[in-house]
Amino acid sequence: MGIRRQLCFLASLVLAIHAAPTLKPEYLMSFYNLVYKPPDSTARQPDPLPDTLKEMQKFFRLKVTGKLDKKTLEVMKKPRCGVPDVAAYSTFGGKPKWQKNKLTYRIVNYTPDMSNAEVDKSIKKALQVWAKVTPLRFTRINNGTADIMISFATRDHGDAQPFDGPQGTLAHAFAPSPSPGIGGDAHFDDDELFTLGSSKGPVLFLVAAHEFGHSLGLSHSDVRGALMFPTYSALLVRCYFEATAIDCAINQLKPGLKSMAQ
Repeated sequence: MGIRRQLCFLASLVLAIHAAPTLKPEYLMSFYNLVYKPPDSTARQPDPLPDTLKEMQKFFRLKVTGKLDKKTLEVMKKPRCGVPDVAAYSTFGGKPKWQKNKLTYRIVNYTPDMSNAEVDKSIKKALQVWAKVTPLRFTRINNGTADIMISFATRDHGDAQPFDGPQGTLAHAFAPSPSPGIGGDAHFDDDELFTLGSSKGPVLFLVAAHEFGHSLGLSHSDVRGALMFPTYSALLVRCYFEATAIDCAINQLKPGLKSMAQ
């Protein structure tokens, strides 16, 4: 092989290596309970990455290979909820639920992306979704500690689950807890551009309706387009713009209602 051919071959090899998708274990650590340490050439312990990647691929109904392919990487890059997809609520244990039907909520602060009235409307409408399909009733309070404390924050905001900036984790919420604390609360990443109903950014109503499902004890659904699907769903957004918002959310909620009733 001539020098020129060798150089061309090496150049193409370098390009191929750099073009290949690279796996960042942080995604699997955050959402699939991966306990990851960089490979140690002297250790003989099996690498947990492939099996955890298979678990993620199975959840999203992708081809289960244990390898990072294009479709898997695309899912990892989608804006999503910050609640894990597996071993949900292990901090609380069991299947957490509220021991009462009358719950209070408080909007602690607001996002500059929308008017206060638009935020109020979006949050109220998101809770109405759950009031229509459960015995729960929600009352807003403006002071003190509510069952569901709602806030907008960025990066590290005091709950050991920092946000990651725009186009990543949109929000997260905490399951009901038998003791006072963070249980039931919902936090929204203020680095996102939340909207009342626009394609320019996540629709706050849809994100909030999803998060309040977690506030009530629901985990993620693996049904694409369901309200409790972990990624911000184009199917759900399309439904929102084509139908009455609350009815749309309720229709997309059905895959998760059975688990809530159990």
